[in-house]
Amino acid sequence: MAFILIADDDELIAEMASEVLIDAGHASGWVTSGEDAWALMKNRRPDLLLLDQDMPGITGVNLLRKLRGSSEFYDLPVIMFTAMSGAEDENRAIYAGAQDYIRKPFTPRALVDKIARTLAKRGQSHIDLRDRLARDSGFLRQSEAMARRII
Repeated sequence: MAFILIADDDELIAEMASEVLIDAGHASGWVTSGEDAWALMKNRRPDLLLLDQDMPGITGVNLLRKLRGSSEFYDLPVIMFTAMSGAEDENRAIYAGAQDYIRKPFTPRALVDKIARTLAKRGQSHIDLRDRLARDSGFLRQSEAMARRII
């Protein structure tokens, strides 16, 4: 079971997606803006963010860029969730750091399958960026990393 946050300004779509994910055994909640998503994630880190690409205020792509620039959320799995169609929109989302892309309208099976694949690829739990850089550069010894639980 994973905690999946949905950020979508279309409340009907967000609620439907949340219900599909809850029925699949996940914990899920939704917010209607990028600003609300950011505020909520500061209090509780989700396991995955399902993010609408085109929202008023901070857009999905801008929020994704903010996440990728953050030491706290640089590795958060994000699937873009949008009614936009076209290779350019998909490429922009992937370039900004999304792991996958789901077009609306969605089928429940496709949503659950993409989320399962994305979560399976994640592998390890979150490691703070500073600790990860220290570990990967050799400044943090294996025993220290184990003691700090960042392996």
